[in-house]
Order: sequence, then structure tokens, then C-alpha cells
Amino acid sequence: MPGPLSAFCPRFPDDFLAEARDTLRRKTAPQQSVQRCRLALLLHENPHLAQQEAGRRVGLSGRQVLRWRQRWAAGDFSVADAPGRGRKAAFSPPGPGGGQGHRL
Repeated sequence: MPGPLSAFCPRFPDDFLAEARDTLRRKTAPQQSVQRCRLALLLHENPHLAQQEAGRRVGLSGRQVLRWRQRWAAGDFSVADAPGRGRKAAFSPPGPGGGQGHRL
């Protein structure tokens, strides 16, 4: 008998599930999107599945599964990275010579 329902059991809207299925049918979808769509469909079918088991099935860690469950349970039905996550690229502006060509 399964344990109590997780506090993070999202109820996926039909349009989000349809978009996830469409993404999985595409041949050129990014790997991250494919993993997240597979996770959403898996959790829709098996809402009581443990984080570790769900992660093993789609190629994510249990911690990543929990993070996506929390986000979807809060109503943010997207597979895109949230803005502000990760280190931003920093490029220094070119100097007076416009690059390294002046050293040659």
C-alpha cells in the first residue's frame, strides 16, 4: 500500500501534457526538455512514485525530480529553466585594439 500523498503532487493541465507529448515526438528537441517532459508524463501516470525511482527512469537525480515537482505543484507548468538560474556568461569588452590582433 503506498504511503501518504506527497505535498508536491502536481495536477497537470491537459494542454501542458499535450505539449509534453508533442515534444517527445519531435526528433530535434533538447535533451533537457525531453527528460522534463518524460518526467511530467511519468508523474501524471504515477503520482506516488518516489523521487529516486522517477529520476532513475528519466535520467535525473532524485533532487532534480523534487525540484520539478515543487515547481509544477506551485502552478509553473513549464520545462524551461527559470530565469536567474546558473552563472551568467561574462565577456570583457574588447580593448583599444579591438582584440589580440595588435600583438601579432
